[in-house]
Amino acid sequence: MPVKVSVIIPVYNPGVYIEDCISSLQRQSLPPDEYEVIFVDDGSTDETPARLDALAAEDPRVKVIHQENSGWSGKPRNVGIAASRGEFVMFVDNDDYLGDEALERMYDYGVANGADVVVGKMAGKGRGVPVELFRRNHPRATVENAPLIDSLTPHKMIRRAFLDRIGLRFPEGRRRLEDHVFIAEAYLRAENVSVLSDYVCYYHIRRDDGSNAGFERFDPVGYFKNLREALDVVERYTEPGPVRDKLFRRWLRVEMVERLRARRFLQLPDDYRRELFTEIHQVVVERFGPGVAAAMQPTQQVVAALTAADRYDDVVSFAQWEAGVAPKAAPEHVEWRDGSVSIGFTAEYVSGDQPMTFPADVETAPLNDTPKDVTEAVEWVAAQTAARFGQATADLLLRERSSAAQYFQPVRLTRETVPVGDGEEVRLVLRATATVDPAALPRDGAWDAVVRVKLGGWTKECRLGPAPRESRPAPEAGIVGSRSALPYWTEPHGNLSLELGTRGKRLGLGRVKQSDVTVSGGRFRALLPLHVPGDTEVRLRFVSSQRYFDAPGTLSPTAEGSGALLGAALPADDLSRGTWRVALCLTPSADRPRFTGLPFALRATGEDVLVVPVPGPGVALRLARGARRVLGAARRRVVPRFKTGKH
Repeated sequence: MPVKVSVIIPVYNPGVYIEDCISSLQRQSLPPDEYEVIFVDDGSTDETPARLDALAAEDPRVKVIHQENSGWSGKPRNVGIAASRGEFVMFVDNDDYLGDEALERMYDYGVANGADVVVGKMAGKGRGVPVELFRRNHPRATVENAPLIDSLTPHKMIRRAFLDRIGLRFPEGRRRLEDHVFIAEAYLRAENVSVLSDYVCYYHIRRDDGSNAGFERFDPVGYFKNLREALDVVERYTEPGPVRDKLFRRWLRVEMVERLRARRFLQLPDDYRRELFTEIHQVVVERFGPGVAAAMQPTQQVVAALTAADRYDDVVSFAQWEAGVAPKAAPEHVEWRDGSVSIGFTAEYVSGDQPMTFPADVETAPLNDTPKDVTEAVEWVAAQTAARFGQATADLLLRERSSAAQYFQPVRLTRETVPVGDGEEVRLVLRATATVDPAALPRDGAWDAVVRVKLGGWTKECRLGPAPRESRPAPEAGIVGSRSALPYWTEPHGNLSLELGTRGKRLGLGRVKQSDVTVSGGRFRALLPLHVPGDTEVRLRFVSSQRYFDAPGTLSPTAEGSGALLGAALPADDLSRGTWRVALCLTPSADRPRFTGLPFALRATGEDVLVVPVPGPGVALRLARGARRVLGAARRRVVPRFKTGKH
């Protein structure tokens, strides 16, 4: 079979962090003979070369190339391209990993859309990744109709023939931002770029030891020299005007202005801050016309203007003011509605934990002149934030705790201006209702509710909460699409999360009372604290001291809309005399069905079936437990004690 994808991984001293990468490559759903893996060892000095050679000896998909250290990732990637046989090449870093279906999905999507470049959805564990780019699939994306320029890391799938046709390779040597130069040209020269957003293809990982190459403090002079090369690419393939300004705005915003804001700037040593500011000032003055900063958000415009004016002290003062600004999201309701979880919340920005206020009745005004001081800058930002309130948004994302994969949820939004005092100032409050369909989330586990607030010049995220214990909505667990789901509040912080695949005590079935259970006419009924959108098939297990049997059951919504009615027929032939514990399986079609015990039992007398308490442990079991307690206490008493003294 022809090789569809060649995965190229530059390697330098990853240690154990390469194991997740290797495992993910071996788990790919693409047939083994349709992809190859090329590790290019860039002079590693740890045990990695031997590890890779052993891997290649046992896995025919794997090829290892050893070379002297080149100083950065550009040359290893180029060597990998030269050795590749695939229709597409996929670039992966040695401490990151892929989703199990990444290669298959990205390849199929690229072929279906005739793409030269395929960008797969990313999740960042301890690392920032693009968010807006992955709101939806973009089968035919350009730098004009999609925020492609937000994603300049090399972790893309690219058609090999396209690279050869335009002669595109990575810059080599000890340098930074080689990926920006490469990807920017790829975007601008590709016939088509496709963005796949409905599956997490790439997991971008921050190592526990903090030694990822991208997290090392850089030399500002060399860094911004390399950044100018990326700007050169844009100038080479675009005309002066709005498109070029839009692309330049990405580097001004992400690589310059954001480095000079709030705590990120303030936490740096003063001498390094000054060096960083000096280099950024020079690039801004040299390369960016007025149209680049003019379309940015108010806070970003202020920082850009102060930087262009070479006012370092004012940039520091503005950062100190911004450091106290944060979003706050408060829950209003959390409840089940027709098989989905409805989550109502408000969001606004606070400063010093107090709601921020803004001037009322203001209009948009350009920043024609650099503010004369920070006070004037803050006043202009406040006025423009209020004037642009109609553009503000609040989104709810669910973020998987284990992988950091996140998904936007549908939101209905209203914007409210709340007068303060004499009415000359207002609070800017976003009121939203999100609808979460648990069946649409890709896997079981814990999902944290994160609110993303865009207001004025700030785009920040916070957890939904904290909710005071006495006012927290307390929705029950629900069963949707053969999957259990439980909205809950974390301890001790009181933030909202959703647990999928809930079982055991967390389902809340221990709250069922004997009075909620009836047996009549050969049928068993129980009112359970569960939400179901419609009739749902379940399985019951009846267990006695001698044997057990299973029986089908049904959960149905109650007329009152609170809880679910469990119903099942009791086969008289199976339910013989004795006491039967009752357990419930909510997902009977699962490969490994799990049963949760209910807090009552049934006693069959031959004539009637009675609802009774769950019987306690038998005499033998009670004696065994007592013996274990006595033995444990004896062991604790004979633990030797060591005396200490001088040597």
